[in-house]
Amino acid sequence: MYFLKRLLTWWNSQTLGTQIFTARKGVKVGTDAQGNAYYRTRDDRKRWVIYNGEMEASRVSPDWHGWLHFTWDQPPSEAPLAHKPWEQPHQENLTGTAAAYAPPGSIRHAAPVARRDYEAWQPE
Repeated sequence: MYFLKRLLTWWNSQTLGTQIFTARKGVKVGTDAQGNAYYRTRDDRKRWVIYNGEMEASRVSPDWHGWLHFTWDQPPSEAPLAHKPWEQPHQENLTGTAAAYAPPGSIRHAAPVARRDYEAWQPE
């Protein structure tokens, strides 16, 4: 069953085809802080990531994202990018989780925010 799941689904892990392609043609370039592994072909025509855990595109940091999309030639493992002091560390997309941002007045807050600038309409 595990073999069949690996062969036919991509959302659980890398597929069997990706694993074979990586073993035959892939050159490991580096890993990021989350343990994702980055590969390229020997002629550098294709670049891809093998996720460590959940396959979520927002888990790829901006540095590696730029390399994957051929924005720059050198991977961050060889030529790290200079970061500004005001830059925040990379954070994956938290939409749909308990840690997602909820503005004041959101129904996700326990107590509703009292508003003094609005009066609800009441039918007569």
